[in-house]
Amino acid sequence: MTTPLITEEELQRQLAEPSSRRVAFSLVVRLYSKQIYWQIRRMVYSHEDADDLVQNTFIKAWEAIEGFRGEAKVSTWLYRIATYEALNFLKKRRSEEEHRISPSEEADAAYLLSRLHADEYFDADEVEERFQKAILTLPAKQQLVFRLRYYDEMPYEQMSKLTGTSEGALKASYHHAHRKILELLGAEE
Repeated sequence: MTTPLITEEELQRQLAEPSSRRVAFSLVVRLYSKQIYWQIRRMVYSHEDADDLVQNTFIKAWEAIEGFRGEAKVSTWLYRIATYEALNFLKKRRSEEEHRISPSEEADAAYLLSRLHADEYFDADEVEERFQKAILTLPAKQQLVFRLRYYDEMPYEQMSKLTGTSEGALKASYHHAHRKILELLGAEE
């Protein structure tokens, strides 16, 4: 069964209308689940955690649907919710880890990579592992910008709406992140 094509305007109209909201939202879930999953997965590295966070994202979106005014695209709105869900999850995990050890960004990166290796769904080669290690060396904001631009090819304008950061600052963050990753990958060869 193929998903019918629907314009952004029509989707927003259906979401705003109480009589069509439930059907429109189930279409939103079908249209965006995979993209949201991979956005979150690249942040938390674990399939199980990503799966849970996708569910949380759509639950939060459904709970907030009446407040959605269509000022941003549906995808941008969902990406924002998903990003906050993933960041809050990572913050909570980091807080829990702080009670056990005194973590650093390096310890966080090691922890995330260990989870990646333990994930039965991760089937990467050595190059992908080096690439993920390089991404994890970046500051959190640069990691987010790099992932959104590199993996999702998200336009800077949409990223700006998602993060509340100017397009110029996002371009600079991506440029610095890209340069650092290339340097790290080149240094390892």
